[in-house]
Amino acid sequence: MQSQVRGGTRWKRFAVVMVPSVAATAAIGVALAQGALAASFSVSGQSFKVTADSLNGQGFSQYGAIDSGYTLDGKKTAHPVAVSAFKSASITNMCQSVVTPNIPLLGSVSLILRAGGAGHDAVQAENLYIDVEDLQADATFHNIDIGVAAGDTSTEKGGKGAGMKGGSEQANPYGFAQQAESAELTHVQQTAWATTAGTFKLSGLKMSVSTGTKECY
Repeated sequence: MQSQVRGGTRWKRFAVVMVPSVAATAAIGVALAQGALAASFSVSGQSFKVTADSLNGQGFSQYGAIDSGYTLDGKKTAHPVAVSAFKSASITNMCQSVVTPNIPLLGSVSLILRAGGAGHDAVQAENLYIDVEDLQADATFHNIDIGVAAGDTSTEKGGKGAGMKGGSEQANPYGFAQQAESAELTHVQQTAWATTAGTFKLSGLKMSVSTGTKECY
């Protein structure tokens, strides 16, 4: 069975009836020991944007959750997200950008990270979890199940996907989820609040910091 989707998800409230959607991103500093997933953490006051030419993932699952964190002035806040999980993923021509506003004398400062581009191997990730706020892509899912209980999506429980992140994650294991044996995305554009991975291998990594607002899309 295959399912194809193109579109965007914008959260105005967390009443989640999710259409099939997946995403790919890399966050600097989250390369942990393989298989040792981190517990949920407080997210920063800045979301980040990511583009990729393609993402090919194995063992996909997705479910709703809440990311707790801070605003840039230190106030507590929370963000409804769709957590996209992969047992493994291969990503080509990845770009990640984050903009820090209102820096004295400089204004906005942009950080851009690129990897897996022309002449380099694709970015490789294991046990990848992405907390997505907004996504646009062309997607094909193989052997997809929609409406599974989130806690039953891991292969250890007879599911097809990576399962839930666990730890202190704010998500309902009995809530709505979807899973698939594999997923193929192209023309990926997304906004995310967090990424956790067992391993993240970035070939041809290039990072730049500059003044002004410069984003991947």
